[in-house]
Amino acid sequence: MGFPGFPEGKLKLTPIPNQFFSELIPAIDHLGEMKVTLYAFWALAKKEGRFLYLTRAEMASDQLLLDSLTSPGMQKLEALDDALERAIARGTLLQASIDFEGGTEDFFFLNSPKGRAAIKGIERGEWLPSGEEGKPLELRIERPNVYTLYEQNIGPLTPMIAERLREAESEYPSQWIEDAIRIAVENNVRKWRYIEAILEDWRTKGRDEREDIRDTEKARRSYLEGELGD
Repeated sequence: MGFPGFPEGKLKLTPIPNQFFSELIPAIDHLGEMKVTLYAFWALAKKEGRFLYLTRAEMASDQLLLDSLTSPGMQKLEALDDALERAIARGTLLQASIDFEGGTEDFFFLNSPKGRAAIKGIERGEWLPSGEEGKPLELRIERPNVYTLYEQNIGPLTPMIAERLREAESEYPSQWIEDAIRIAVENNVRKWRYIEAILEDWRTKGRDEREDIRDTEKARRSYLEGELGD
């Protein structure tokens, strides 16, 4: 039976870096490796969080993936491991093995800046078991609270600013506030109103980390040239 075609209406899309087409496709000569690589892009795009990873266990439980990797002379799980080893050897995926009470689990990250940072965090012991089945690892790093972060990077913590920070903490995730402060420093606009403008923009328009650079440049222009400018 042939493929019936894509349905009408808006389709969900999977983001794939341009380098996959310009560098990986010409180099990959193994069908299993190609399938696992494409599967990783698709599966990671469905996840949420700052650091995204796949486990061997979840891939081994995906029957459609296993069926697609059927190879003569190989069991399905052997074919999966073979394809993963090829993707790791090529440098497309990064692997970390962590010992739990119930045994060792393998985690796979895309070889991106965040993936490489995650691997370094695991090596430093910053990733620990979370106790959750869906997300077995969590990143635990002692971070300064937003008040300390503000004083260290923006300016003195006046009573008025402290009140605004308390309000922001009740309205936005702490990570958003930390990221907005970081962006203000990077753009050399060390003012709370600019940080607020970034947070409000993320809340009203939604936040996509892949668009942060462009969004913050727009926020900077808006702040400097618009109603928020001094």
